[in-house]
Amino acid sequence: MSITIIGLGIEKNDISLRAVSILKEKRTILVKTALTQSYETLKRLDVQHECLDFIYEKSRNFDTLNANIAKYVLDKSKTENVVYCVDGSATEDVSVKLILKKDKSATVINGVSRVSKYLSLVNVNSCNYTAVSAYEMNDVQLGILPLVVYDIDNSMLCGDVKLTLTSIYGDDVNATFISNDKINKIKLYELDRQKSYDYTTAVVIENMNLFEKEKFTFYDLVSIIKALRAPDGCPWDKVQTNESIRVNTIEEAYELVDAVNQNDDDKILEESGDVLLQSVFHTVMKDEQGAFSVSDMLTGLCRKLIDRHTHIFGKDKAKNADEALNFWEKNKSVEKHQATAGDAVKDVPKNFPSAMFSQKIQKRAAKSGFDYVDINGAIDDLNSEITELIEAFATCDKDSISGEVGDLLFSAVNVARMSGVDAEMALKESADKFARRFIETERLIICDRKTFKDLTLDEMNEYYKIAKNNVG
Repeated sequence: MSITIIGLGIEKNDISLRAVSILKEKRTILVKTALTQSYETLKRLDVQHECLDFIYEKSRNFDTLNANIAKYVLDKSKTENVVYCVDGSATEDVSVKLILKKDKSATVINGVSRVSKYLSLVNVNSCNYTAVSAYEMNDVQLGILPLVVYDIDNSMLCGDVKLTLTSIYGDDVNATFISNDKINKIKLYELDRQKSYDYTTAVVIENMNLFEKEKFTFYDLVSIIKALRAPDGCPWDKVQTNESIRVNTIEEAYELVDAVNQNDDDKILEESGDVLLQSVFHTVMKDEQGAFSVSDMLTGLCRKLIDRHTHIFGKDKAKNADEALNFWEKNKSVEKHQATAGDAVKDVPKNFPSAMFSQKIQKRAAKSGFDYVDINGAIDDLNSEITELIEAFATCDKDSISGEVGDLLFSAVNVARMSGVDAEMALKESADKFARRFIETERLIICDRKTFKDLTLDEMNEYYKIAKNNVG
């Protein structure tokens, strides 16, 4: 059997002639609710129908309401040809969207849009806007203005809408509350303080200048950078290139890591924003060059996350973090066309810090089986490099010494890797530890009215031992 979905429009005269013709045929006619102005159309046509208002009363909460209505319509269509009528434009109705997910063959005859009416009431004529049902707030990307939220048909749902919108736009944003064609200018925090709510209730947030906003979205950031890069923009920002700001990205990344190491939420908040700024800055400049857009960048990122997490979005199954990482690496190799272990090693960025670069290429080489059986082999190699360095010192050949020092450090990184230690972080922590102890050593010496020049190495070491106990 079949389902035909009809949008009755807003007023009683909005219905199309095609819809009237279908309604006069001998079919089972279901109407979402009789509590709308457009319901008068069915009364005027005098066709037999069933109103589904009783489902409102049976539903446990507002989240299940539309699902229950959709199920009722779909069940009826198993044995009968069904015509399902809703207020406004059919495709704006949440229950209709649920039906169409289950029945791709359903026919839709749209009516006059409620969203269009809401926009006209506040004199918004733009074709670029966001419209979302209050029942779908969690499934839609908000941020682009003007915004229309409709279907705010009860106070509990209105409270949820308010919390979502204020978290994105701020409490004091100007908004327009619409109910029964009457408009009321309010602050967004007043949304759930109105007298009544029904199927006609909506809220509209119009366009705002950037400097008027309390809270911002990702695309506000893009707009700001584009304004800074404009011919009449910031004299510094508009002359930058990808090459001129590349080092900034490295600096900001290190500052974010430092904030994490300090467990400082305020700094993590700030530095995360700075890292994002660098990424978007580079992307906007590439957009100007015609290389790729912000949308391309976001699409590539999301595509990568989906394609590499085949244990989440595909058929693979990961029982633990190690298996998940193996799937990620396998999918990454396919994506980057890394046919050999050498390809994977070549793909490691050359500008990584030396310890990080060393550990990364060791790890990728090890995946091919080119690795010690256990850590004892790595330790033996480290001892061997120490011996070779001592022998190089005997030659007084600076190049030979430099090469052996490098080999020694590389071997030490290998020991760290096989121990499950991040060599870069371990070295950084040791350097920080030495700096703390040295500063404390100097403080102790100064307290004794001495200087480093006044002390022998053994005496300095005694102070250092005390400092070590003091600061760890």
